[in-house]
Amino acid sequence: MPTFTQKVFAIVKKIPRGEVLTYKEVTKRAGRPGAHRAVGNILNKNFDPAIPCHRVIRSDGRTGGYNRGREKKIEILETEGYKFSKKSS
Repeated sequence: MPTFTQKVFAIVKKIPRGEVLTYKEVTKRAGRPGAHRAVGNILNKNFDPAIPCHRVIRSDGRTGGYNRGREKKIEILETEGYKFSKKSS
């Protein structure tokens, strides 16, 4: 049985370039709705480029945290083709 961390990484690995999921969506798919902070903490410790944790954002459309800095997260997402709404970035 995979751990919650393994489930989170498996879900995040499947997010296509130019798309995002919210922390809330990840928690639901991993079977632990409401564990938003846990997902944030798991992803904050990730430095594996095969797990695109920059593709997970807040439910309000804002970027949320990133272990390489918020500006880097925005830069990567924009490079991948993700379009932020004016109020969310």
